Amino acid sequence: METIIVAGGAGFIGSNFVRTVLARTSLHVVVYDRLTYAGSLLNLRDVSSRPRFEFVRGDITDPGELNLLLKRWQPDAVVNFAAETHVDRSIDGPRNFLHTNVVGTFELLEAVRRFYDQLGPRQRATFRFLHVSTDEVYGSLGATGKFEERTPYAPNSPYAASKAAADHFVRAYYQTYGLPVLITNCSNNYGPYQFPEKLIPLTILNAVNGRTLPIYGDGSNVRDWLFVDEHCEGILAVLQRGEPGGKYNLGGNCELTNLQVAGEVCRALDRLLPIQANPAVTGQKLNRYADLISFVTDRPGHDHRYAIDCSLIERNLGWSPKVSFADGIQRTTAWYLANLEWCRSVQQGQYDGERLGLAAGRTLQ
Repeated sequence: METIIVAGGAGFIGSNFVRTVLARTSLHVVVYDRLTYAGSLLNLRDVSSRPRFEFVRGDITDPGELNLLLKRWQPDAVVNFAAETHVDRSIDGPRNFLHTNVVGTFELLEAVRRFYDQLGPRQRATFRFLHVSTDEVYGSLGATGKFEERTPYAPNSPYAASKAAADHFVRAYYQTYGLPVLITNCSNNYGPYQFPEKLIPLTILNAVNGRTLPIYGDGSNVRDWLFVDEHCEGILAVLQRGEPGGKYNLGGNCELTNLQVAGEVCRALDRLLPIQANPAVTGQKLNRYADLISFVTDRPGHDHRYAIDCSLIERNLGWSPKVSFADGIQRTTAWYLANLEWCRSVQQGQYDGERLGLAAGRTLQ
């Protein structure tokens, strides 16, 4: 491979994947991104001047733009991160998720299929289309068991439904047209550059600003957590060594309740920014950041538990998670504390920590 196009490469996981590729390979990386509220050039400013990096602003739902992109860069692979990703936003505004995640994936597949069909035999043998998805397509688990690659799809939120539909289209393009696709389904990611609407960065910033730390329901919902750098290394392993038509689950082997996650973030903050030294909480008579935790009405249709069985990728590609949650949270919290200006910049005019996903009485346009 010489050139890859990374659709959605200005978002959280996409931008971290770009760094991984530039650090670990000699590939030329072309990022293609519409720059929505969660995608920002600020996420790529540390790599923007590198000679193996290019940025093209565009929309995966526009077939004309996609055709020009592929013709101009003649990629050896396309990796698709482009998606609306926040479950709460999908509850308030599902149409955007249908348009980007389903229609966008379809248009990207169509453009790539046209491009692939005109390649010579040698290029066709090595070309790959990798679609990055989520464990949420599988639905909700009970107290036991884990999601496997063969687990039936049972999405419960508009976001999960849109990603499930996209996964099915990707698989169909392999079965019907012979397009050499790969699909990855990952557990919850955390780490630098995550937009502050998600649980971990929102908890960090609310605590820094002396705000309450809202936890849905009783905090018992369980997620499997994966540090973003490790996820990106897993995606690269699939891109380089995965079997065309293959599907790979990537998880962190780290099941925690939402309350446990918030508690771990609070302990990291206690170490890195002692509450007595934080002027934002002066007068609140708090002994630790965990005292800010409060419980709020649960998310509609909130899946109870996710857990990933990643033995297939461990066995076939040699990838496995190694970063402990305590270490990953320490690194993540330190990054946010050192990059509060980034947080202010990406949130400005976009998001102020308000509750999303109320279903009734709110519609996102």
